Amino acid sequence: MGEGAKISDLSPPGPDPSLNASPRSTSPPTAASPPETSPAPEYHGWNESEKHSGPSVFQLVLDQFNAHPVRILPRRPPFVSFALAWNQRRRGRETPGITAFVEPLVIFLILMVNAVVGVWQESNAEKALEAVKGDQSGKSAWSSRGPVVNGAACLACVTSRTGMNTEIGKIHSQIHEASQEEDDTPLKKKLNEFGETLTAIIGVICALVWLINCTYYFEIAVALAVAAIPEGLPAVITTCLALGTRKMAQKNALVRKLPSVETLGCTTVICSDKTGTLTTNQMSAVKLVAWEGMIAKIASVCNDANVTSSGNQFVASGMPTEAALKVLVEKMGLPGDTNNSISGSAEALKCCQWWNDVARRVATLEFDRTRKSMGVIVRSKPGNNSLFVKGAVENLLERSSYIQLLDGSVVQLDENSKGLILESLHEMSTGALRCLGFAYKEDLSEFSTYDGEDHPAHKLLLDPSNYSSIESDLIFVGLVGLRDPPRAEVHKAIEDCRAAGIKVMVITGDNKDTAEAICREIGVFTPHEDISLKSFTGREFMALPDKKLQLRQQGGLLFSRAEPKHKQEIVRLLKEDGEVVAMTGDGVNDAPALKLADIGIAMGIAGTEVAKEASDMVLADDNFSTIVAAVGEGRSIYNNMKAFIRYMISSNIGEVACIFLTAALGIPEGLIPVQLLWVNLVTDGPPATALGFNPPDKDIMKKPPRRSDDSLITAWILFRYLVIGLYVGIATVGVFIIWYTQSSFLGINLTNDGHTLVTYSQLSNWGQCSSWDNFKVNPFTAGNQTFSFDSSPCDYFQTGKIKAMTLSLSVLVAIEMFNSLNALSEDGSLLSMPPWVNPWLLVAMSVSFGLHFLILYVPFLARVFGIVPLSLNEWLLVLAVAFPVILIDEVLKLVGRCMSSSEGARISQKRKDE
Repeated sequence: MGEGAKISDLSPPGPDPSLNASPRSTSPPTAASPPETSPAPEYHGWNESEKHSGPSVFQLVLDQFNAHPVRILPRRPPFVSFALAWNQRRRGRETPGITAFVEPLVIFLILMVNAVVGVWQESNAEKALEAVKGDQSGKSAWSSRGPVVNGAACLACVTSRTGMNTEIGKIHSQIHEASQEEDDTPLKKKLNEFGETLTAIIGVICALVWLINCTYYFEIAVALAVAAIPEGLPAVITTCLALGTRKMAQKNALVRKLPSVETLGCTTVICSDKTGTLTTNQMSAVKLVAWEGMIAKIASVCNDANVTSSGNQFVASGMPTEAALKVLVEKMGLPGDTNNSISGSAEALKCCQWWNDVARRVATLEFDRTRKSMGVIVRSKPGNNSLFVKGAVENLLERSSYIQLLDGSVVQLDENSKGLILESLHEMSTGALRCLGFAYKEDLSEFSTYDGEDHPAHKLLLDPSNYSSIESDLIFVGLVGLRDPPRAEVHKAIEDCRAAGIKVMVITGDNKDTAEAICREIGVFTPHEDISLKSFTGREFMALPDKKLQLRQQGGLLFSRAEPKHKQEIVRLLKEDGEVVAMTGDGVNDAPALKLADIGIAMGIAGTEVAKEASDMVLADDNFSTIVAAVGEGRSIYNNMKAFIRYMISSNIGEVACIFLTAALGIPEGLIPVQLLWVNLVTDGPPATALGFNPPDKDIMKKPPRRSDDSLITAWILFRYLVIGLYVGIATVGVFIIWYTQSSFLGINLTNDGHTLVTYSQLSNWGQCSSWDNFKVNPFTAGNQTFSFDSSPCDYFQTGKIKAMTLSLSVLVAIEMFNSLNALSEDGSLLSMPPWVNPWLLVAMSVSFGLHFLILYVPFLARVFGIVPLSLNEWLLVLAVAFPVILIDEVLKLVGRCMSSSEGARISQKRKDE
């Protein structure tokens, strides 16, 4: 019984109690054959949960645009780019034909690729979950598929409702409806807010730039919008989260929704079941206080588990508690010389089968959480009926009037005897044993001749509220202590949680003493810790006047004899207090609490289908340490996401600075929208993705969890990236100006191509070129091309800027590659965290440079992007201008480390003073 025990957990499902369904009239549990007792059986339909048809692929793709962590792209509709392309063609600009539409086509392409990646990954996660469900098919009794037939014998139930019309079916529907509404994760909210703010700011800046020159700078304003928006960020985030789900799957944690990976990283409280999660769920009976003969009889007949032999192994099906009882019966043997009669039997459960032949079950009183017991009415071979009951010891004692002594005699159960039994219970429970009591009843009055549905007393069994009165005046037989050993790795996982600032709360249906003993053993409580204010039964906690005050205590907490409604209340209170809650569950009734939690965690082995459907993550091994490993992985993924988000945002700030400086200085545009899109979507993508492979910090699980409202970008980080961005702008615009105005730079000769030098004044007033007297321009070479301006010298500032634009674009690419090295660590120097700690980043930088070389040196692509090949001297100029970004950020990181050190010392001194 105990933790997580539900009607469906103890036996194949009886009818829904609320529907006045009958108990089962059965023989011992065997595989049910098709019913033959009724010539015209009445079918109520398949007894299975409704299979909700999933959304179409097209709808899933659309959902990616609405639910993605970044909603920036939809705020700059691609039709703006089409309008620009149409405007270029109408005005006869230099970009001819279809190439004018490269930018909008690229935007649409990246949107679709990003959406497809998101759909593909979430589909893979669901397929992995379905595989887990497939492995567990048949273990969840309520969802077993098959028609329910009125009047059937064997395992069939007399019922008026099946499948989705039962109470369990209603829970399934409620969970499906609730799953249609998802709260945004903390990162998702921050990025949405950032997108809205960014859109507003860029809108204002674009308007200002456009007002400088309504005609020419309209295109620069659009380029500014392109530069400001990190178009590649959605795809990179999706890829990083997808990689995270795969890493977690390798650790037996199946994440069903990508954003849940990020939420795991800020988990502050883990509410865990005990049985099967903190313990192995491999029960074995280790202590017996009873008259053995009667205990064996009750334990074998009032039991729905089975044990079969498979090769050299024995395989248990059903509840582990009941399976352990059947193994106990086999170890006890049979009374007297009866053992000889079964010595030749090949069955694994020879003794249990013998007892079931002696006492044939005719009805079952299903377990419920109110009376905490299960009963069966049996008919012995002489024809007399008896009632066998097993359940929580305290509850059975309350309904018992007699006790059977070790010699088999039955005497009145007095207070002294009760005290001795409770003393044994306490001793066994504090030894971390799970205890079950056993009782029976011979005088069944109206049920003494009960033989099935046609009996007059059958109507009393239709209402489960009568079960307590039927199970009264019992003869208490004794109790059994079962050992469920803790998982070996759980103690360390609890310690890791404590070091990481994560509070562990154990919520179990077990006896309070047993649960406390297990919690001390696994490290939730220390061996001699006073837990009088940290351990409550579910009812005790609900009666407290200030529940939140109790939940705010430091250290672990325990809630025993807890019911599903208690779980929901605990989660609700924790969330109201600002905690990020991970909740485990396996049963149907756990589903609402799983859905309510920030991270609902279902069990892959013992979990029901409804619990898995309501969850955000499924544990393939039902192991608590897997949760802790997933939290650590979530923290690492979040840190890596911050690294590439900041990298991409800082790069975009630099692009904005470049475009704005171009407009402010009045020089020709150095970068056009399609070039900026190429940088944002392609060359920035590989390094940003590679930053997702940064190794986790060694102390990642020794830091307190981040708050869900922590800033993604602090004031200092923003200042740093504004400084870096300003340098990017100065460098890209500066190299453009250098090419036009300087013959050499840092000893690098720049006139080998034969281009004409102009003054800065001429460059910044290039629009007045037609009014200049005797302005002439010499032809210059770029790769195999020669550019001549004899007929129109002023074109030198339009078509002739192609070399200067190439230099600006190349400087931008090089700076962003170097800037990706800066993003390896927020404050750590490259001397302490060298580039080779993440070899994938070096590979990604090589790929990005390779892609840039591709568009430079493939003639068709060079024409599309409006660039030309560069010479060796020109590449030296690019590297000379780009490399200082590393030195600048190293200085800023040093200042940041000094500030952090000073702040840490100040806080430490403040604590000492207090």
